[in-house]
Amino acid sequence: MSTAAGTVQAGQATDIRRHELAGFLRSRRERITPEQVGLDRGPRRRTPGLRREEVAQLSAVGVTWYTWLEQARPIQVSAQVLDALARALLLDAGERAHLFSLAGSVDPAPGTPCPTITPALRDMLARLDPFPACVQNSRYDILAYNRAYGVLMCDLDAVPPEDRNCILLAFTNEEWRSALTNRDETVRIMAAKFRAAMAEHLAEPPWKTLLGRLRAASPEFREIWERHEVVAPVGDRTKRFVNARVGQLNLEQTNLWLGPASGPRLVTYVPVDEESRLRLDKLARIPKDREAQAPALVSAASAVSART
Repeated sequence: MSTAAGTVQAGQATDIRRHELAGFLRSRRERITPEQVGLDRGPRRRTPGLRREEVAQLSAVGVTWYTWLEQARPIQVSAQVLDALARALLLDAGERAHLFSLAGSVDPAPGTPCPTITPALRDMLARLDPFPACVQNSRYDILAYNRAYGVLMCDLDAVPPEDRNCILLAFTNEEWRSALTNRDETVRIMAAKFRAAMAEHLAEPPWKTLLGRLRAASPEFREIWERHEVVAPVGDRTKRFVNARVGQLNLEQTNLWLGPASGPRLVTYVPVDEESRLRLDKLARIPKDREAQAPALVSAASAVSART
């Protein structure tokens, strides 16, 4: 095949993908009612589902730009915008994967298992109960956790998998924030660590998407972020949490790196005094509200990027 013929075929394939993407977006938009996304239907609505301008508003993109996307015009679309569209259109995991595939983009939160979370590691997490433990990556994504960690700061099972991220929860989840004894200093240091870690991942969609979500959701984060503070990762240290069910817990945090220092790590919390130990034991004996529905060990890797 000549170079010219190959170029023509590639162009035709791209054109087909654009039209498939346009049709897919239209079909998803038309199936959603305004009430599903918190909008008023109004007395004169004729459009089935949502209007284009409503999808644009929900996704924080321009109306003209979104219209061009549905018209299959040759425009570039970023992973961050695709992520926003997937949320606005209430796409499930399969539909989200299809959206990114049609757009020829890498999903910043793909629904693929994390290779770091092996069966042996899952078993280790479960056996650490009643001591809280989880696996995090350098982006603060919670890749897996045991039952104790799942009730340490909030009911983590009730948090959507794509929102199970420590820094996101620290700035946006009131129950999680209430568990932090020195909240102002804690979130400031977390933001500084996130900035330092992000220096190696500035062009990666998952990092940019998380940064965009934080900036959009939290004025507090935006103010701290503009300070340009950086803090290097630190070793083990004592942390204090206020659990809504059992009170203050004084725990020593230990990080066990599962790969390079900038990669995933096993984070464990061990009580430093007898009172904290007794309270962790008490917490383990309290039935969870959704115990019958939630497993004791949960992996969040299906909703976060496994790349670190």
